[in-house]
Formats: sequence, C-alpha cells, structure tokens
Amino acid sequence: MQEYERKQLLERVGREGATVGADIPETITVQGEAIDLQTFVFEIKRRETIPAGERDRVERAKKNLRRERLERVERIEEADISRETGEELARSVVGIDRALNALENLGSTDLEREQQAKQAADTKRWMSFLQKALGREDTAASRGGR
Repeated sequence: MQEYERKQLLERVGREGATVGADIPETITVQGEAIDLQTFVFEIKRRETIPAGERDRVERAKKNLRRERLERVERIEEADISRETGEELARSVVGIDRALNALENLGSTDLEREQQAKQAADTKRWMSFLQKALGREDTAASRGGR
C-alpha cells in the first residue's frame, strides 16, 4: 500500500461522520473470538433497560471493541498490508465505531435511582401544590412575621 493510500484510510476512519450510513458488522473477531456483533447490539438496544447482569457484559464488550479498534487502526498505520486489506480494516473500524456509538447511547442503566428521583420530585410538587391550595405557601415566613 502506498503512503498516500494509508493516509486516506486513516483520514476516513478518523472522520467525525464516518459512521453515517455504515453498517455494524454481522460478525467480528475480537482477540481470537468470533462475536455476532450486529445481533448483540440490536439485542441490547431493543431492550428498554439493561438488566444488572447484562451491564458488565456490555461494558466488557465496549472495552474489547475499543481495544480491537485501536489494534486495527495501528495495523493500517504501521503494517505492511495491501490496499484491499487496508480497505477491509477501515470498513471494520467504521463498523466498530458504529457499534460503539449504539452501545454508548443506551438509556439510563440505573432505573431504580431514576425512579426514586422521579418519586421525590413528584412528592415535592404535590406538597407545594397542597401548600398553595391551603394558603400556606411559606409557613416559616408567616410565623416569623407575627
């Protein structure tokens, strides 16, 4: 591969909008292990929440994908590879980026804490409403003025 071709591929994988229109690879080999990446990402994304047992699995997957992405970019940068191999690596890096974006943009994983915060806010609004309705907007201020 020529040096200018290498630079083009690195520019492509480093581009901010590179993942637009890109597909998540169906399968990918990460550290010698084949992973059904597309199925994994779609399975996790279709759930409303990530169960506690799955959180560790998702975090491990993201860590492994980041590591694999880095290794593939380094191969493009430094390895003696053909243009075709470089293209294949660049496509896979963009696909990994797409998968990472999908996994990073998952909703809140701590629903219990989120639910408690919502209940506390609802209670506070309800108490405020009752105080206004009963004419006791600021009981501390009214007692201090007497």
